[in-house]
Amino acid sequence: MGAVTEQQARILAATAVGHLATADADGRPHVVPFCFAYVGGCIYSALDGKPKGVALTRLRRVRNILANPQVSVVLDHYEEDWSRLWYLLIAGRAELIEDGAEYEGALAALREKYPQYRAMGLEGNPVIRIAPERVTGWNGE
Repeated sequence: MGAVTEQQARILAATAVGHLATADADGRPHVVPFCFAYVGGCIYSALDGKPKGVALTRLRRVRNILANPQVSVVLDHYEEDWSRLWYLLIAGRAELIEDGAEYEGALAALREKYPQYRAMGLEGNPVIRIAPERVTGWNGE
C-alpha cells in the first residue's frame, strides 16, 4: 500500500467531499463526487440510499470497479489566495465489501463523519474500499 503521511491522513479526515475516478474495461473514465471515510489506511465510501436512476450494483462506478479496480481519488481546495491552494491525488485499488468487521467499521466511520448517514439504512448496501498505492499532493505553502 502507498504510505499516507500524517498530514495527508489529517486532510483525508477533515475533507468532506472528494472526486472518485474509475474507468471501464476499455479505459473510458468516469468521475463522480463522493463522500468517504479514511480508516486504517483505506478509504471507504458507502453506496447510499439517495435517489439513483439504477440499482446500486448497476451504477457506472460499481460496474467500472468490477471490470477495472484501478481508481483515483482527488481532494482539493481552492481560494483566491493561491498560497492556500492544495490538492491530494491518490491512486489505488478498489473493491466492494458487503459484510464482516471491516464493513461494519466502515459504516460506523462514515456515520461518525456524516450525520446524514445516521438516518439512512446503509446495511445491505455494498461499500467501496480503496487501498492507496500511490499518493501525491501539493500545497501553496
